[in-house]
Amino acid sequence: MRNELTAIMEKDGEWYIAYCPEIPGANGQGRTREEAKKSLAQAIELILDERRQEGLC
Repeated sequence: MRNELTAIMEKDGEWYIAYCPEIPGANGQGRTREEAKKSLAQAIELILDERRQEGLC
């Protein structure tokens, strides 16, 4: 099963900030859009894994 989530990216000075409104607390950052996207994906994975372990998903 594959989920589609929203990734919102904003440039803040020299950094890109990314967050996912569907998953509170999921955010990432990077010097490039790709780095921010990868960081966000890792954060989402960690949060969902933790929720699964706790039985919250």
